[in-house]
Amino acid sequence: MARKKRYLTATMADGYVKTIGPTAAPFTHYWRIVAHLHDGKTEIFWGHATSRKEAAGKEALTAQAARRHGWKRFDFEVVELTEH
Repeated sequence: MARKKRYLTATMADGYVKTIGPTAAPFTHYWRIVAHLHDGKTEIFWGHATSRKEAAGKEALTAQAARRHGWKRFDFEVVELTEH
């Protein structure tokens, strides 16, 4: 039997709202990286995960990426998705 498709919403601390869906995937958390570049610009990377642990595991990889790409700094945030 096919899983019911649903819409998921993530609300970040800065008020940004991301809606994902329709999806039948078992996502529970949303992560976002804001990379601050040396020229003053920013790049945004995001994704979703099936657990908080999986999403938090991206932070170590992000630190490696920051060194490799020469980012000035980065902000990493994980929030729980809500179904609506």
